[in-house]
Parts: sequence; structure tokens; C-alpha cells
Amino acid sequence: MAVVAVGMRPSSVVPRTCCLGVSRVSRRAPLVACCRQSRSSVSPGDAGPLCETLGVVPAQPALLSTVRAVRRTLAEVGPAFTRSEGDFARISLPDQDCDVLRDLLVGVHARVVVEIGLAYASSALAIGEALVQQGAERSKHVVIDPHQDLFRNTGWDAITAAGLDGLCTLLAERSQLALPRLVAEGFVADAAFVDGSHIFHRVFADLAYLHELVRPGGLIVLDDYRWPSVATAARYFELNTGWQPVLPHTPTRLRAFRVPDPRTEPAFEDFTPFSMEDAPPS
Repeated sequence: MAVVAVGMRPSSVVPRTCCLGVSRVSRRAPLVACCRQSRSSVSPGDAGPLCETLGVVPAQPALLSTVRAVRRTLAEVGPAFTRSEGDFARISLPDQDCDVLRDLLVGVHARVVVEIGLAYASSALAIGEALVQQGAERSKHVVIDPHQDLFRNTGWDAITAAGLDGLCTLLAERSQLALPRLVAEGFVADAAFVDGSHIFHRVFADLAYLHELVRPGGLIVLDDYRWPSVATAARYFELNTGWQPVLPHTPTRLRAFRVPDPRTEPAFEDFTPFSMEDAPPS
């Protein structure tokens, strides 16, 4: 079996963003582009409505084999570029946790997934594997990450090497700006994976918008639940909006929550206090 090289494209190559309409709200007339051919990046404030048309993807069995080969190479060899010694192991989702993430998404039949944080793309490849397993031709993967330039586009190179750029869109801006726009556009996801900023108020803002974005019965998966800021933010939604923990059988640093179906909201006067101390152990 041929080894698929990860991160071998020149760093000057701009990430492809497919299925993306582009507009500058209140500054110019909307410019919509379904990006089967587009090679332009998306700047903060430039990303507009997501188009329904998806890029062309290879036949599913071949694509699944390629995705798994790239995942295996990345886990065993690592990326071609890292920001510093040990950075890949320090910030990437470990391969066994990637398997847990993949299985969680397959378990809820997720076809549209929002991911916050790309980095070296370990989790993105696992998400791509879950989507391709279920039929890539009707899948969408929206990745939000303003910092791919700091990684010399290594994460996007891995997505491209895996053949997933036809179903994946990269929004190169902060999640706290991108998510409310997606909510306003009526975008609906089956699941979300959160591994962005761990600053409490930014985690909380991400989860508040994902509570609106992810369909009732859908799944929100958090990395680094052991971090007090992450666990505390999630605890609010458990106690006040009815998020239900979904505990995998395999030990993992992830924590998954199911959005209630129907979606619930607290009454105007109601508030259940939340804190790190009463959050369930990771």
C-alpha cells in the first residue's frame, strides 16, 4: 500500500474553501461563489452563506481508503511541519480519541459537522472518515480556525491529501464571529466538535451558539473536558438547557452531550447556578 505524504504542499498554497458564498455585509453587494473551482481563502468578515452545492469528491470506497491512510500516516509519522518540538503531540487529539470521535459521529448518523479548531487536522480527518463512511456526496464539514497560517496550512494540506477538500469548508476567522453568522443564516448541523480557545468566556460563547446551530437530538463533543474552563462552561448547558452526557465505552478525554429533542430553554426567571466543583469528573 502506498504511503500518503501529509503536509507536503508548499506553504504558499492558499487553502481551498469549497461551497462557500462570500459577501461583505453592509459594505458591498453580496458576491456569491459556489467554490468547486475556488482557491481563495476566506478572511474574517468575508465569509457569507454556505452554498448547497458541494465540490466533487472521489468514489466513496477509494476516498475512505485514502482518508484512513492519511490518518494513519499522520498518527505514526507526524506532520511535515510543526511550530515547535513536541507541538503536534501536545495539541493534537490523540489517535485513540480520534477513533472515539469518529464513532460518536457515526452513532448519531452525522452528515453535517461543524468543527472549531483545525491545527494539524487529526480530529478533522477523523470527522472526515465518519462522513465518508456514511456517504460523502451528501456531507458537509465546516471548519472554523483563524490560525492556519501559523501552521503553514499543514492542517489543510492533510485534508487535501486525504481528498476531503471537496466536502470541507475552512472559515479563517474566530468562532465567536463565524458561529453567530451561521445561526443567522439558518445553517443546521447534526454535530459539532469543539477544540478552540479554552478561555472561559470564549468557550461559553461557542457553546451558546452551537446550542442554536446543532439540531435537536444532535451531538456536541468537547475536547479537553478536564480543563476547568471547558467543564464549567458545559455545566451551565447541562443544568439549564438539558444537555445529556453521552459517555463512550472507551476511556477518552472527550465529553459528548446530546441536545434535547425537542430543544429546551430555561424560563425567563429561571437560573440554576453552575460551577467547576459540581461538574461531573472527566
